Amino acid sequence: MNNLEEKLWNYIDGNCTPEEQNAISSLIEKDAVVGAKYRELLSLHSAFAQMDLEEPPMAFTYNVMEAIRTENAQVPLKAAVNKRIIRGIAIFFTITIATLLVLVFASVKWPAQGLPVSLTAHFKMPDINSSQTKVIVQAFVFFDVMLGLYLFDAYLRRKRDAKDTKML
Repeated sequence: MNNLEEKLWNYIDGNCTPEEQNAISSLIEKDAVVGAKYRELLSLHSAFAQMDLEEPPMAFTYNVMEAIRTENAQVPLKAAVNKRIIRGIAIFFTITIATLLVLVFASVKWPAQGLPVSLTAHFKMPDINSSQTKVIVQAFVFFDVMLGLYLFDAYLRRKRDAKDTKML
């Protein structure tokens, strides 16, 4: 679009200052080419004004929102676990534990004849009397039972939540 057409469109739309309107109206009266262009744009403007704009149906917004909602519902809530990452972590820990075991066995000074007969002679066990032993065992069992109940409850809740999400 050239500069003349822009000025004529602004004149037709009424977006000019009064000085520009006077200058353009005098130009239209004096120049036949500008007058012909003005009449052409004016007829185009009136044709645009007579056109009926197409409107979307009343339920368009609702249909679009429903389509978006069903699209989001199809995506699983939990992200998929990449099995290669899990395998990489497992391989890392396996290699680390194997290396640790090799270093431990390499640093042990083995006797030339084989294992000594009294292996317990080199290890000293802590002195625990029977009253302390009973309390320690009871505390250990209590802790294990509580931990087991907690883990079992977490397992059942996870199972119930998975069942509830499938029903939705």
